[in-house]
Amino acid sequence: MIKKYLMCGLTGWCMEVFWTGMGSALRKDKKLTSNTSIWMFPIYATAIIIEPLSRRLCSKKRNAVNRGIIYSLCIFATEFCSGSFLKKRGCCPWDYSKAKFNINGVVRLDYLPVWFIVGLIYEKLLCPDVSRT
Repeated sequence: MIKKYLMCGLTGWCMEVFWTGMGSALRKDKKLTSNTSIWMFPIYATAIIIEPLSRRLCSKKRNAVNRGIIYSLCIFATEFCSGSFLKKRGCCPWDYSKAKFNINGVVRLDYLPVWFIVGLIYEKLLCPDVSRT
């Protein structure tokens, strides 16, 4: 379990570094500067809950669209709770308040496609043996 927790945290960090680096490319930063926060490791590591959820969803023959939407909702909930908690303490590493589709500055609804894909990536990492539809 500790190995999977660490794997989820590191995977999340790597995806975030890639994502913020691509954002730098869009801003024409030739250095492709990336960033993350130490707070993000335990937040990404909570993706470990996808394993039992995935096993249950796959056993009920849910297709990838249904599973991805469910994972996205779980990620939104985690992002909202952790972001709200950290924001109250003045240490939230992200601020979406200027984004069009934000909720309290801690969730961006337009990230749904991103979280959809991230959820399916975590599913594949955590449950490589599960047959999917």
